[in-house]
Amino acid sequence: MTLEGRFGRLRWCGLATAVAVVVPGPPSYAADGGIRHAGASPVARDHVGVAAARARARGRCPAWRGKVICVDLTRQRLWMQRGHRTLFGPVPARTGRWSRPTRTGWFRVWWRHKFHWSTAFNSPMPFSQFFTGGQAIHGVYGSVATGPGSHGCVNLDYEAARRLWRMTRTGQAVYVWGRKPGT
Repeated sequence: MTLEGRFGRLRWCGLATAVAVVVPGPPSYAADGGIRHAGASPVARDHVGVAAARARARGRCPAWRGKVICVDLTRQRLWMQRGHRTLFGPVPARTGRWSRPTRTGWFRVWWRHKFHWSTAFNSPMPFSQFFTGGQAIHGVYGSVATGPGSHGCVNLDYEAARRLWRMTRTGQAVYVWGRKPGT
């Protein structure tokens, strides 16, 4: 839900809070893969693979003054950004399967546990960062490209989860959107 002007509604722990967000306008995609925002100078377009992927990754995660972890369920990607600047990623992610989908919306990391063990699924969850109920961003020891999906968590490969862990704290904003293909 949007209020007038540049105010957007955010949800955090079930409470709605109005927050001022500077939004330069809706993104438009250039033919070369770069992103341009109405009323703002064009985002630098770089034809090198990583830079172009980062520019395309920012397409739907809102620009925010602080750091935000962005989870795109549709493309199964995760990254961290501050404003329009990508600080980490994008990296491949595995999210919830059709029977246990990952929740969408604005969240905050409410608990972190470096070497968590899931008693519900008898499974290791290294570098766990819980953001809604029992759902967490965490590492896995195998590949995130296999299997139908998680039980609602956002899985990253072990090294990506370790790097993200070092960049975040309790209270970190997390924004999840989209729909996982096949769900």
